Amino acid sequence: MEAQQKHNTSFYFFSGKGGVGKTSTASATAVHFANQGKKTLLVTTDPASNVADVFMQPIGHKITKIEMLDNLYGMEIDPVQATEEYRNRTLEPMRKILPAQILDVVEEELNSPCTEEIASFDRFIDFMDSDDFDVVIFDTAPTGHTLRMLELPIDWAKHIESAEQGSGQTCMGPVQLLKGAREKYEKAIVLMRNQEITTFVFVAHPEATPINEMKRSTEELKHIGIIPKQLIINGILPEEVEVSQFFSKRRQMQQKYLHNIEAELAIEIKKVPLLNIEIRGKEALIRLGKILYETEYVDQMFVETKTQTESKEKFVKRENPDASSIVLPASGEKQRVVLFAGKGGVGKTSVACATAVWSAMKGKKTLLVTTDPASHLSNVFEQEIEEQITDVRNMDNLHATRINPKKALAAYREEILSDAKGKYSEDMVAMLQEQLDSPCTEEMASFHKFIQYMVEYEDKYEVIVFDTAPTGHTLRLLELPINWNKKIDTKGEQRLAPTDAIIRDKFEVALTKMRDDNKTSMSFVVYPESTPILEAKRASEELATVEIQTAMVVANLVLPIEHCTTPYLLSRWEMQQSNLQEMETAFKQAKVLQLEVFDQEIVGLDILKQSAFKLYG
Repeated sequence: MEAQQKHNTSFYFFSGKGGVGKTSTASATAVHFANQGKKTLLVTTDPASNVADVFMQPIGHKITKIEMLDNLYGMEIDPVQATEEYRNRTLEPMRKILPAQILDVVEEELNSPCTEEIASFDRFIDFMDSDDFDVVIFDTAPTGHTLRMLELPIDWAKHIESAEQGSGQTCMGPVQLLKGAREKYEKAIVLMRNQEITTFVFVAHPEATPINEMKRSTEELKHIGIIPKQLIINGILPEEVEVSQFFSKRRQMQQKYLHNIEAELAIEIKKVPLLNIEIRGKEALIRLGKILYETEYVDQMFVETKTQTESKEKFVKRENPDASSIVLPASGEKQRVVLFAGKGGVGKTSVACATAVWSAMKGKKTLLVTTDPASHLSNVFEQEIEEQITDVRNMDNLHATRINPKKALAAYREEILSDAKGKYSEDMVAMLQEQLDSPCTEEMASFHKFIQYMVEYEDKYEVIVFDTAPTGHTLRLLELPINWNKKIDTKGEQRLAPTDAIIRDKFEVALTKMRDDNKTSMSFVVYPESTPILEAKRASEELATVEIQTAMVVANLVLPIEHCTTPYLLSRWEMQQSNLQEMETAFKQAKVLQLEVFDQEIVGLDILKQSAFKLYG
C-alpha cells in the first residue's frame, strides 16, 4: 500500500515474442498519452533497441525530448554506459575510506561481465522510484530475456542474502554495498505486482508460435505474482485480401487463432490490422494510437490504385545467388558452423531449420542448436526437442537440441566444482561455490554449452546450425568471451579464479573459429522493412569490430507478386521491393537471399523442405 500512496506514476510493460510490434505499439501508446497532456517517458531495456528509428531522431542513453510532441521523452538504456555509471556509483563512496589494496579487489569484482546485466536493471528500476513522469512505458526485450530480467530482482535478493552469510562477496561487489540495492529491487517487484499502478501488455501476431509463447510467458509471470492485463493482436490481414486465394488462406488461419484466443483467455484484447505503411514518424504513430485506444475510430487505408504490371515495371526481378559455400564445409575443412541472428520474430528459427534440413538433404551430418530461451524448435518440427540431442523424425542426417538455461547451469556448476575439488583448498572451493550461486552464472553456463558445441563437436557433425537469440542479446552472447578474457587479463595468472582458468581456453578456440570465414558463416534474417534492416546493419558493423564478418542475409516473408492482386497488397509489395534494394546496398559484402511467404505457417518437414529449396535450390 505504501508504494501505491507514494506513486502517482502509471507504468506500462510491453512484452511478447520479438518482432511482433512491441516497439511500434509501445511508441504509439506513448504518443497517445502525451497527446492527452500526460508527461510520458518511453524507456527501452532492449540492447537491440530501434526506438530511435521509429521516432526518426537520435535518443541514446539519456532522457531525451522527443521533438515531434510536447510531453514526450525517450531513453535507450545502453548496457555499457549503465555499467560504467553503476561501477562509479558503487566505488565513489569507498575511495576515501578503503585502502588501495581492498579497493582493487572491489574494482576487480565489478569488472565481471555479469555486472552489465544488473547495472542495466538497476538503471531501469530508477524510473520506478521517481515521480518525474505521469506515465512510464517500458518497451522491453523479447520474451525469454524479459522473463529473465523480471526474475532478476528476486534472484538477486536471495543471492545478496546468502552472500551476506558467506564471504560477503558477489560478482556485483561487496555485499554491504548491496543491501540498499536489495530493498530497491524488492520495492520494484511490489510495484510490478500492483495492478492499479502497473499494466503488463502482451503483443502477439495471430499465429501459433507467438500465441503459444505468450501463454507460456503469462503462466511464468503469474508464478512471480504478475498478472498481464492486455493483449494486442498485431498484423491482422484486412478483409479485402479475401479476393486472393493465397492470402485468403492466411487470413482464415489468423481468424482461427483470434477466435481461439478470445475463447481461452479472460483478458482485454485489442486488434491491429497489418497496415499498408511502416510505423515510423508522427502521423503513423498517431494513427496506430487511435486504432489502439479510440473505440470510435475507423481506420481508412488510403491506397493509390495500381496494377501488377505497373508495380513490376518499377523493380528488377531478383533470383537468389548460390549460397551453398556459406552452408556446407569449405574444401579441406571438416565442418561448417552457421550462425543466424536478427531482430526477434523475423523468422530466424524457420530459416535455421530450413538451412539444417537442406544441409542434411545434401548428405551432411547436421546438428541444429537453439540458444534462445524463447525457442520454438519443437513446434516447427512437430516433435519434442529439449537439451538431449534428438534425431529429427523422417529426416536422415539431422539432429536437434535446445540449450535449456536451468539444466545448462546445473551441468556447468557440477563440472566446475568437481574439477576444482581435486585442485584447490576447501576455502577456495567454498568461495567458488558462492560465485557459482550468482544469478549471472546462468548466462555464462548457457554460453559455456554453446562453446562446447562449437569446440567439442567438430568430429561428430559436418554442419552445425545455431538458431541464436535476438540481435542485442546475440551480440552480448558473442561479446561475452571477449569481455571475460579482458577480465581474466586484468587479474593476472597468479590470481586467476578457477572458473576463469577452466573456461578461458575453450573461449579462445571458439572465438578463433567464429572469426574464420572458412569455418563459420555469420548470417542475419530480416523482414524486408527498414527497421529490421537498419538493426541488422548495426549489428553486423558491431560484429565487424570483433573481427566477425557477415556472410549471408536472408529477407524473410517476401510477398509473391503473382498473389498481390489488390492495391493494398501491391503497395506492400512495392514497399518490400524498395527495402530489398536497400538491403543489397547495405550488405554489399554478403550474399542476399529472399524467402517468400507461404499461405500457411512453417511447421513440419514438408514445408521446411520447400523453404530449403526456395533458399538454396
